[in-house]
Parts: sequence; structure tokens; C-alpha cells
Amino acid sequence: MHMRYFVKLMYDGTAYHGWQSQMNAESVQGLLQKSFSLILRQPIELYGCGRTDTGVHAREYYAHFDVEEKISSLENILYKMNSLLPHDIVIENIQEVKSDVHARFSAIRRTYKYYMSQKRDPFAFNFEYFFSPQLDLDLMNTACGLMMAYKDFSCFSKSNTQVNNYICDISEAFWTLDRGKLVFTISANRFLRNMVRAIVGTMIEIGLGKINLNEFRQIISHGNRSDAGASVPAKGLFLFRVEYPDGDEIV
Repeated sequence: MHMRYFVKLMYDGTAYHGWQSQMNAESVQGLLQKSFSLILRQPIELYGCGRTDTGVHAREYYAHFDVEEKISSLENILYKMNSLLPHDIVIENIQEVKSDVHARFSAIRRTYKYYMSQKRDPFAFNFEYFFSPQLDLDLMNTACGLMMAYKDFSCFSKSNTQVNNYICDISEAFWTLDRGKLVFTISANRFLRNMVRAIVGTMIEIGLGKINLNEFRQIISHGNRSDAGASVPAKGLFLFRVEYPDGDEIV
């Protein structure tokens, strides 16, 4: 009988080659597994709620691990982990969950935010994409509405991605402007690799008047990645929220 623990964390992805462990590159998963294994004095394997790419950040991220025996003091482990980890990864909470709750497969909704700035800000360089040309935000939000009518988003997926299908159920997508900062918010049950950055890049083309709404519909319908806009830089992208069914009692 194993015990399952959920880890709630956040990280600045600037220095990492994404979440997933890799042979010759520093990853968030690799660093956390190493630290947990050291503190718990046993090999720990973490399963994350999703795969963030190189340079992408997470305001809210969940992972789980299993151990044979109950951990006596989670507060103590939390303190030790945050003392050991670098400043750009912070664990907020560790809690015991039912053994069938899975960080990735039990999640029902994920929300990403992409941040752009229309004026240079030295304090936000690692977290925003500076883009000064004026954009038609109303048109971009109209495009968001059109996108909601589709389910297959292969046109926004990275090539050679090994997935069974390209079906995503988008529940919200919209742009806001606040004090010169543009924010794109999108929620769905799942996301394809590079999907949000490709959507933002295509929306920018719409906002500049380079792609019209009819062409946008055709891009999604045809499903060719080469028809869509270029991917925007990773640094503006944040995994913002991950939601689980109420019965799973994850905080």
C-alpha cells in the first residue's frame, strides 16, 4: 500500500529546459526529484500535471509522488525542500491525496496566460514579450470567439508531436489591455505542445491586419501548422491555474 502526495509549486522557467527531465539539461522535474530523493532518503519519481517547454513559467503547478510509508511531518519536508531549492522554484504545499488521484490525468482544466507589453520594462524582461506595434484588440477578441467553435487544433501544434489526437475543449479565450500590458487568457481541458504560443502569434497577425477572420477560420479548418503565425517567445507564457474535480480536495 503506497501513500500518494501532491506537491503544489510555482517556478520561473527562465533557467530551465522546461518541466520534463532531460539527459543533458537542467529541468524543473529533474531538480525536484533530486531534492526530494535527498531529503526523503529514497528514490522519488514525480509526475507533473503537464509539460511546460523551455523558458515557460508556472504560477501554479502540481505534481505527485508515491512513497511506501506515511510522511510524519509534511511541514518539515516543505521547509527543507524550500531551503534546498534555488530561488526560482518555490513549493507552496505538500498534501496527502487518495491513491488514484493523478496530477496529470485527474486535472479537468488548465489556464494559461500570455503577457505582452507595448513599452519596454527592464523589470519584466524575463516575463513579457515586448511588442510595440498597435494591435486591433477587438478583432483579436472576435477571433477568440470564432476559435471556440472548433475542437481540432492541429494547426497550432508543434510538428512531430506524438499524440493520439489534436482535440482540445477550449472553455474560454480572451484578450485584455491593462496599463499598456496585453494579456491573453485561455482555458481548456488539455493543450498541445506549443499551442498557446502559436495561437498568440496568429492572433498578432490578425491584430496587425495581416490575417482576416475568414483566413483564420481556414487556418484552423485545414490543420496545417505552416499556415498559422509564428510562435511567440516562451518568456511571456505562464501556466496560471490547474483545476481538479471538487471531490479530490486539492488546495
